[in-house]
Amino acid sequence: MCLAVPGRVLTIEERDGTRMAEVDFGGVVKEVCLEYVPDLRVGEYTIVHVGFALQRLDEESARQTLELFAGLGLIEEEFGDAWLQASRESGEPVPAGLPAAAGDPTPDGGPASVAGRAEEEAR
Repeated sequence: MCLAVPGRVLTIEERDGTRMAEVDFGGVVKEVCLEYVPDLRVGEYTIVHVGFALQRLDEESARQTLELFAGLGLIEEEFGDAWLQASRESGEPVPAGLPAAAGDPTPDGGPASVAGRAEEEAR
């Protein structure tokens, strides 16, 4: 799914004649083109779609939207590790080296969390 996601501008620089910024999307920092919103400043919020800032956004609206997206799992879906996400969706064990979440199957077939393993053993 492609979302227009709100983020906070951390830094701005000109690169090869193009205004670029580092933008924080609730803990995930990505590089964004600012050409469509040339007067955007560090500390302001913007809506970003496919790497382009589209418009300025007030801080409260940005925070509410990020909280809603995070609660729905959309931030992870949009910015998370595609390999990890595919593994979770398939129900296959999480490959070694990828961060397992509670409930993810592990190579031994059990859940990833200690609490989950204790729960399995109790059955």
